[in-house]
Amino acid sequence: MTGVKVVVAPDKFKGSLSAPLVAAALTAGIRAGSPDAEVVRVPVADGGDGFLGAAVEAGYREVTVTAEGPTREPIRARYATRDGVAVIELAETAGLVALPGGVRKPMTASTYGTGLVVRAALDAGCRSIVLGIGGSASTDGGRGLLEALGARVALRSLTEVLSVDLASLHPALATTEVVIAADVDNPLLGENGAAAVYGPQKGASPVQVALLDHALSSWADQLDAATGTDHRELPGAGAAGGVGYGLVAALGAHLRPGIDLVLDLAGFDQAVVGAQLVVTGEGALDEQTLRGKAALGVATRARAASVPVVAVAGKSTLSPAQLQAAGFGAAFALTDLEPDTQQCMTRPGPLLERIGRQISGEWLATVW
Repeated sequence: MTGVKVVVAPDKFKGSLSAPLVAAALTAGIRAGSPDAEVVRVPVADGGDGFLGAAVEAGYREVTVTAEGPTREPIRARYATRDGVAVIELAETAGLVALPGGVRKPMTASTYGTGLVVRAALDAGCRSIVLGIGGSASTDGGRGLLEALGARVALRSLTEVLSVDLASLHPALATTEVVIAADVDNPLLGENGAAAVYGPQKGASPVQVALLDHALSSWADQLDAATGTDHRELPGAGAAGGVGYGLVAALGAHLRPGIDLVLDLAGFDQAVVGAQLVVTGEGALDEQTLRGKAALGVATRARAASVPVVAVAGKSTLSPAQLQAAGFGAAFALTDLEPDTQQCMTRPGPLLERIGRQISGEWLATVW
């Protein structure tokens, strides 16, 4: 099978293994079964944790800066840069994974630290900001982020905004493109909005959800007045606790599916040229996958290039018909090899290697 080319492009297995390590394990298995195969690794992410790592894997240079976490404690944060583009992961500075001790602060968690990272990138000369906003711990509508960039916000209380002044925003923003990687289509407010849908995940009680929705409404009233716009019903406005809304309203940011951005950053379309198979995957293949998660994004791009694609997951609850409709030629689950889900979570590497060998035996001979 000399000359067979395989692109391995998985997302992380959340809580278990990072995307680069998933790719490495699958690659080891494929090469064990097909030693002459050319395997190209393109680890991906959908906008949450792992977004920055995917850029670094694609050749972006990592830069470390001083910032703040979601509860305003000093931290060291990162962005990745190449050719004037800065890739920033909100989860590192304002995400659930960044909360000290994992203690959730739904009413006070802030995106201010993310704004500090954006400011550092602007000061370094970057004029294109790509911001992955998954995994947020905050529901501040992007207020903290904008304040770090120079916005002046007057408050009456925690939930009442009196005024917004954008005159002192970082001057480089006037000539900077801001692109947001978001994979939800929620509006800002209401029963499908940022507070109602995602507030409980961030630790908000029903009373706090109502207060957060009111705070977002007050923020939107004043930001709309300052900008002469109204983006609160925009699909994706509710992403990351309203960061989608705040950055579109104040900075004219563009919302794009996170996986599409990562695939572009990683050069996936170039990598898949001449490939006979694409292998993608994520922790679970389920109904959420079909709503635009990373594996579906990879499958869509692979189909556009007329390359077969198979998926690997910790577990899969999708029917054969659903898999076929989504573009997957097959799905391989760790639970098919090891019914103990705890083992699948704590020791996925050897299982992924076994699946890599299985893919080699069942698919590479077929496609070549």
